[in-house]
This record gives sequence, C-alpha cells and structure tokens, in this order.
Amino acid sequence: MARPILIPLCSAFLGGWLVLQFSTFRSVPTEPIPMVQANWSRPANVPTVASPNITLPARTSEIPVEGFRRAASDALDAVVHIRTVQTFANQRGWSGFFPSPEQKQIQRGSGSGVVLSPDGLIITNHHVIAGADAIEVGLNDNRSFEAELIGSDPSTDIAVLKIATDGLAALSWANSDDVHVGDWVLAVGNPFDLTSTVTAGIVSAKARSIQLLRPDLTKDVFPVESFIQTDAAVNPGNSGGALVNTEGRMVGINTAIASRTGSYSGYSFAVPSNLAAKVARDIIEFGEVQRAFLGVHIRPVDEILAENLGLPEVKGIMVTGLADGGGAIEAGLRKGDVILSIDGTATPSLPILLERVNQRRPGEACSIEVWREGETSRFTVYLKDRFEGSEVAGSLHENTFIDAYGGRISDDELGNGAKVLKAGQGALGRSGIQDGATIYSVDGIRIETAKGLVAAIEKANQAGKKAVLLEGKLPSGQTAWFGMGIP
Repeated sequence: MARPILIPLCSAFLGGWLVLQFSTFRSVPTEPIPMVQANWSRPANVPTVASPNITLPARTSEIPVEGFRRAASDALDAVVHIRTVQTFANQRGWSGFFPSPEQKQIQRGSGSGVVLSPDGLIITNHHVIAGADAIEVGLNDNRSFEAELIGSDPSTDIAVLKIATDGLAALSWANSDDVHVGDWVLAVGNPFDLTSTVTAGIVSAKARSIQLLRPDLTKDVFPVESFIQTDAAVNPGNSGGALVNTEGRMVGINTAIASRTGSYSGYSFAVPSNLAAKVARDIIEFGEVQRAFLGVHIRPVDEILAENLGLPEVKGIMVTGLADGGGAIEAGLRKGDVILSIDGTATPSLPILLERVNQRRPGEACSIEVWREGETSRFTVYLKDRFEGSEVAGSLHENTFIDAYGGRISDDELGNGAKVLKAGQGALGRSGIQDGATIYSVDGIRIETAKGLVAAIEKANQAGKKAVLLEGKLPSGQTAWFGMGIP
C-alpha cells in the first residue's frame, strides 16, 4: 500500500528541483539603482532662450453684477404684460336632423410690451396683437388696463398701444448703432405667462435676416429684417419685450427665436432700437409708417461679382435696376453701381442697407457712396415714397396726398369729396371703410376735398366729440356709412 504513495511524492520533489535549477527568472534587487549623471554641455552655436515669464491673472468676474441689478430694476417697471382675446365663429353643424346653433371659439394670446411715455404709450410686436378683438395690458404693479391699438406695421413687426393712465415708468432708447457683438444685454418680458422675467446674454450678431417676415405687395408689406441676435433666453411670451443694455436703456424689441421645438434653443432676435423707434414715432404721429424708398432694384455682391467689378472686398449691394421717377435715378445712380455706404455707414449686406433706408422718411436726403468702374463716387439721394412722392404723408401742406388719422386720402378726381387711397390701420381703417371709397359727408355736413374732410374731423374733435359719422360711396358705387372714432 506504501508504494503507490511514494512514487508520486518522489516525482513532485524531482520536478520542483529541476525548475529551480533551470529557471531563467531572477529576483529584483531591493536596493535602489544609482542614477547616472550625463556629462553634457550646450554647443556654442545654439542660442540661450529665456523661459517665458507667465503670470496667471487673479480669478475675477467680468459680469457687471451691479449694472445688471440697476438695469433690471429700471426695466421691470417699464415692461408690461399684454393679453389678447380673439373670437372665431365656428361653422354650424348638425344634431340629428336639425342644424346646431353657431358656436364661438375664443383664442387667447400673451406677449410683452414696453412703456414709451408716462401717459401710456406702449410699443410691442405686430404679431402679438394681430387680429385681436380685445387687448389688455398688465403693469408690474398688478394694475390692468384695456388698450387701444394706435397702429401697427407688419413690415417691421412693430405696433403701438395706448392705455388711459399717467405717471408710468418709461424706458429710454439707446443708439443701436453703438451696440457691438460681445456686449452684455438683458431680455425682459413675460415668457410662458411668467411675469417680469429677466434673462442675460451677449450680442451674438447684428443685421441678421432670418426670413421671418413675409412680403405681401397687396397690403404694402415690404419686410425689413436687420435683427440683433443674442443668446439671452427668450421664449413665447417674450415677444414685444425690451432688450436693454447694462445702463438700462433699450437697444431692441425682442421679436423671435430660432427653434425647432417652439422654445428657446440658444438664438433670439430683436428689432434694433433705431428702427423700432422710428417706426413707433411714425405710428404715433401719423397712424402708419412713413416708408422711404431709394428707387432701386438690388442684389448682394458675391465673390464672382466682386472679381468682375474689381472690388477689393466681397462687400456691398449691387444696383440691378432703377425705378423711373425714383430718387436714385434722379441723383445719377446707374445700373451696375455697387452701394458701399449710406451716410458713412458701410452697407456690406442687404439687411444693413434696408435698415438704414427705413430709418428715414420720404423727402429726407442721404449720402450714398458707390463703386463704379474702379472708382468710388458720392451721390445725394432724396428719398421718396412708393408713389414716387417726396412729401411726408400727414403734413397739411398743399400736396396731393394727405394722411389723416392713419389713412391716406386725396381729393376725388371729380371733386365729389375725399378719396381713400389707403385706409391704413389707424382710426380711419378701424371704421371699416375700404380702399378706393369716396367720403362726401361728415356728420351730415357735405365736404368736397381731402382738406375739407380733415377740417370737419378737427372741428368735431374741438367740439368734444369722440366719433364722427362718415358717409360715402364704396368702389362698387354703393352708398355706405362708417363710424370713425376720434383718437
């Protein structure tokens, strides 16, 4: 029984002894290995370069915290909450064998606005109040007022409201030309019905066109897009609110976001203050925008055009055609000219050119620098309206067009009253009168000219009347009556 056990044991001892004798592994010494110092010296032809003296600045904040607090405080009381109501009539349906009664559907909207004057003038976006049957303005002190629409402009997405109160906190305008990419700005508004919300960001770009506004030549809508782009968080409900600088002055009116979800995703856009202020002034003074035109057809300059024309840079706007009777052709501009600047402001892109022109009124002059046949030249262009007139509508000079209460009127060709060329969006348009109608009576008193119409309305206003009854004929020849409120 012992032999089977001894044989395996002997084999195990013999195998272990052989491994120890022939193994190539060696143990690692525990003593440290001495470092060998190299005997090296710099060659004579290699220059000595001193190590750069790098000092890290102290960690400080570049954000003007105090400026943010002051600007936010100034803006909060001047930014208002706008609520709208629009009523739709649903088509009648059928219940069994009998038609069901017509039902009304109510759609509510929300946006923001900015107080322009202590007596209740407010600027907002056209799309915030478009189609509204009722407009309510909520102030930061929780008071609410019914608002009157003074006028709006779809071409720039700007509208002006009026509420009956005094002593309001108002924001002042800043010069948007002084705004630079990288400047800090605050967006103040009412996103998602969250009243009095402030967000911060920087100006990301200027003169941005995002194809938001659509042209409609039948309604005189000529889109003007030259937005200030920011990364301040803006969401639905911010539209019409203020974009302010760190001094608390308004540099733009928040208008749109670029988003695939409908919520903020990093890009927001504002109408620059210089353009928004001009449009608001026009609406307040005339009821509609006094839009000036150069009288040119244009296109941006690309690389091929720049090379063919010998331009040193790929910048400018090329004139591809001129309107007969327009200011540009009268000043001496030609087809093929490249507009480089207007009044000293470079026009490297179409949005900048449109913004500069739309900051002016018909009759005003501007200095235009053009590139022609390898040389630059300057021309003084007197701007005109789209009817090629240089008069500002609304002036009661002896001109053929008179703008009264938001509508453009003229003497009827047959001397039968005042013809409505354009009803507009002011008091005249809100009366329901149509373009092309002829007005021949105010409160039963016969009028024969456009000036007679204006005089009759002013007389009623001085007598304390809040409205007048206009009698006239529609383009179809049908007699009609219209009640027009006196602002």
